[in-house]
Amino acid sequence: MGVMDINNKIKGKILIIIAIVMMSFTIFIYIFDKTTMPTVMTVADSEMRAKATEIVNKAIIDEYSNQFNYDEIIKVDKDSVGNIVMLKADTLKMNKIACDVALKSQKELMKLGEVGIKVPIGYITRNNILSYYGPSVTIKMQPIGHVETKYSSEFESAGINQTRHKIYVKVKTTVRVFIPLKSNDIEVTNEVPIAETIIVGKTPNTAVQLDLNGTGFKLGNSKE
Repeated sequence: MGVMDINNKIKGKILIIIAIVMMSFTIFIYIFDKTTMPTVMTVADSEMRAKATEIVNKAIIDEYSNQFNYDEIIKVDKDSVGNIVMLKADTLKMNKIACDVALKSQKELMKLGEVGIKVPIGYITRNNILSYYGPSVTIKMQPIGHVETKYSSEFESAGINQTRHKIYVKVKTTVRVFIPLKSNDIEVTNEVPIAETIIVGKTPNTAVQLDLNGTGFKLGNSKE
């Protein structure tokens, strides 16, 4: 057997080994994508939704605790005998606060998205023993669409000639969650009460209403 034949056999074996390795790797990636990645994506969505909710809630609390004063923003008009006839809102001020919330939320979401969060593989696979060990998967996120802020209010009886008025702010946005090989869009919605007060005065037969449909803010995303 010549040297040429030996070299050809060695090359043939090397090619077979390479083909087996590549095939095994392809099968592994396929199985991993079909069995593990859905779980990874579910955990990534859950973790990033929790972080995004925390960021938006903090923005709401920070801005409204510093800028929102019920007596300054909501005016209660009464007639000469103390009946409540109208509630008026300072929509300009409310829209300004809503704008600040949207801007701060988007800024902090983008900051988190650039850094990302790391989750151990053990935690993703729900292995109690290895929950905080093993290699980590980096989850990143990018805000997409709009950060939309809306107001709503409700009234309820709080006793004789007393009405409880609650105001809520609802912030809705969509973020894109990235993990290796996959991405997913999730909608994050937060509704937080920002004011609750007791209005003293005779309530008219028709329910008191405060139209807040025109208030709020929608912030577009520059990367949209």
